[in-house]
Amino acid sequence: MTPSGNFGPRVSRRTFLTATSVGIGGLALTACSKTTSTTPGTTAASVEQSAILAAEAKRPHTGRTVTANLTPQMTELDLGGPTVRSYAYGDTVPGQVIRAGVGDELAVTVDNKMSDPTSVHWHGIALRNDMDGAAPASPDIKPGESFTYRFSVPHSGTFWAHPHVGGQTDYGLYAPVIVDDPNEPLSYDAEWIVVLDDWTDGVGRSPQQILDELRKGGMGSMDHGSMPGMGMPGMSGMPGMSSGMSGMAQPPTSGLSDGTSDNLLGGDAGDVTYPLYLINGRVPESPSSFTAKPDQRIRIRIINTGADTAFRVALAGHRMTVTHTDGFPVVPTEVDALLVGMSERYDVIVTAADGVFPLVAAAEGKNAQTRALLRTGAGAVPDPGMRPTELAGQVGTVHSFSATGEVMLPQGPPDVNLTADLGGDMMSYQWTINGRMFDQMEPLTVREGQHARLTFTNMSMMWHPMHLHGHTFQVVRADGTPGPRKDTVIVLPMQKIEVNLVADNPGYWMLHCHNGYHQDAGMMTRLDYRS
Repeated sequence: MTPSGNFGPRVSRRTFLTATSVGIGGLALTACSKTTSTTPGTTAASVEQSAILAAEAKRPHTGRTVTANLTPQMTELDLGGPTVRSYAYGDTVPGQVIRAGVGDELAVTVDNKMSDPTSVHWHGIALRNDMDGAAPASPDIKPGESFTYRFSVPHSGTFWAHPHVGGQTDYGLYAPVIVDDPNEPLSYDAEWIVVLDDWTDGVGRSPQQILDELRKGGMGSMDHGSMPGMGMPGMSGMPGMSSGMSGMAQPPTSGLSDGTSDNLLGGDAGDVTYPLYLINGRVPESPSSFTAKPDQRIRIRIINTGADTAFRVALAGHRMTVTHTDGFPVVPTEVDALLVGMSERYDVIVTAADGVFPLVAAAEGKNAQTRALLRTGAGAVPDPGMRPTELAGQVGTVHSFSATGEVMLPQGPPDVNLTADLGGDMMSYQWTINGRMFDQMEPLTVREGQHARLTFTNMSMMWHPMHLHGHTFQVVRADGTPGPRKDTVIVLPMQKIEVNLVADNPGYWMLHCHNGYHQDAGMMTRLDYRS
């Protein structure tokens, strides 16, 4: 099965910038101009371009420009046995790594060879708003056209690039983006980039077919055994079950899984059971390999690019020391395994033993796994179904970590409190923030310089990895102490999580669930800056 090229109806995302002069990426505006939003269901708002330019000027600048190209196109992909025709950047999945240093300017030219508009969002990078790759901040790239994203990179870390248009999140359109800091104190001998994915296109139902089926009857209408590419891993989608606030026995509670429970996601693992799960574009029967020497310290950068799957990750025979999450350093913490939600990234250090060891990513709650291999010496390759004992050990979750002192956000009472209530209806497959789907959303608003407290309250029986563009936030633990700096946080069913952020990057910024199907079914709003 090949994709139709039709990514289906898109929620109303498009507004237009009024360009009065050509500048960075062909999109920079004069200092007196504004970007204006007229999204249905919202009042018009504007952001002075001078504020965007001022924020850009405050970022570090080395004077060096790093250039790269991305070509979203239909291509043939070898997934390690299965060969499919699908969409990817170039002819590989993942796309080629884009690498720069703190303060460098990235200039990435995107040549759209698809039959639909596309964009590139620079996930996790606190970049200038008009280069974010999500409308209305920056327009989509039309079929057959090119666009160059230009922006400085202010922070080191593990990031990634992906589209922000329609159903394009569940294809092979993704690439790692690594920003290095020459002054980083972390020492290691080798680096291994590990990209996780769930895959259906070309081997099961297309992403658009899956979304159509979900919208037709929700999870309650699915037959797990007869619909390839679909799944019903839990019971909250039973007919008549609403994930809205009404009918719930008790309100959400503050708290996060501490990694000691077998059910780390608090209920349903997801909406889709995938035919394939990949690491670095390969199935577990034909895994990719990373070669190192015994006793070397290896930095593993783990990126979950999946659309509907959280992975529990472990390296057989090793403990992992977690050093970063979503690009920011944490107090080094040893774990046996890690829970990585969609779009989250974790950096870990392992000291390599001697032999052949599978790095296993178990699809949490979906009874499937994939793997890559660490090779440091002779030894037999374990069976693809081998499950490391570490997966049943101490699992690191967001609850397990705290930011290091140098990246701690200011503490104290916030200037403004923001609310994001997460809800939805399984049967109609409509997902909401503050009771509204995206085409009727009312944006959250801040003023530049404010310290904000954002409370996610999950009134649904599904978990949601919530992502904010253009910013990082600091998770507040249930006991009120500061947790890690992140841009994506898992909000479990019937729980709430508070995060703190500093409004230091003017613009229009998307706030959404990074389950691709929840996002396309309405679970997205904006954080807008007021003049």
